Amino acid sequence: MNQSQTANQTEFSIHPKTMMGHISLTVANLDNQLEFYQQALGFKLHWREGNKAGLGAGVQDLLQLTEEPDLKKYRGVTGLYHVAYVFPNKRELAIAMARLFAIKYPNSPTDHIMTKTTYLDDLEGNGIELYCESPEDGTWKFANGKYESYRKDGSWSNGREALDVDELFSYLKEDDKLDVSIPLETRVGHVHLHVRDVDEAVDFYHGVIGFDIMGIAKEFQMGFVSAGGYHHHLGLNTWQGAGAPPLPADAVGLRYFTIDLPDQKAYDEVVARVDAAGLPSNQTEAGLLLHDPSQNGVVLR
Repeated sequence: MNQSQTANQTEFSIHPKTMMGHISLTVANLDNQLEFYQQALGFKLHWREGNKAGLGAGVQDLLQLTEEPDLKKYRGVTGLYHVAYVFPNKRELAIAMARLFAIKYPNSPTDHIMTKTTYLDDLEGNGIELYCESPEDGTWKFANGKYESYRKDGSWSNGREALDVDELFSYLKEDDKLDVSIPLETRVGHVHLHVRDVDEAVDFYHGVIGFDIMGIAKEFQMGFVSAGGYHHHLGLNTWQGAGAPPLPADAVGLRYFTIDLPDQKAYDEVVARVDAAGLPSNQTEAGLLLHDPSQNGVVLR
């Protein structure tokens, strides 16, 4: 962990090896979405049963989709801002981005200094980030309620610069094929949520679940929490409006995201805190399902 990323810990912290698991979305057209994730993003279809399917890099699911009828896209509500898939290195990210460029799919390459990334939406408006770590290029910190980035030479950056795509594409080789599947090491790096109140959400994910607070930027109406000093496993923002209502029942979008605890003891500790807080939860096939104060679905495994 960078010295500038000092986690704010309480007596209880979630296990440092906690990771983000798969994300589950409700979709209006499963066939179209499956084609998009396979052709545009290089996901593999792991399974399909009726109106449900799971995709990923060939091992565990990174994404599960459930089709339901008569759905709509809503704005001004809580839910998913984006799910971020992290690639093992710049070359693999370059292949993924080059594929998007080749099919002319709209995306927004961005340099966060310590990560290289591009943003896009799937066919139904679900936000996606594709990124790789680049700590050798600099770091970030929260200071005086602001999010700030610094390049390796110490110069300041807003952390949202246009990515030098040509430089990233220099990692490609002449014989690289773009119609390949994402590498096996690809995983869900973080999930960024729309919430109704940042402080309330931080109280839940830090005070109950046990993630460490990496920083809160009042100016940007945003907060980051994580396990083990990672820059963020969860981003929380009120960019859909303070007090935004939850997703309606007929909305496309987030069903739940998954938090993977590394062992039974770590899982039991978090579940005990959920129970002590008096929060309702249900054991499901996916894991223990509960909801944050903004009614975003959370599954503990």
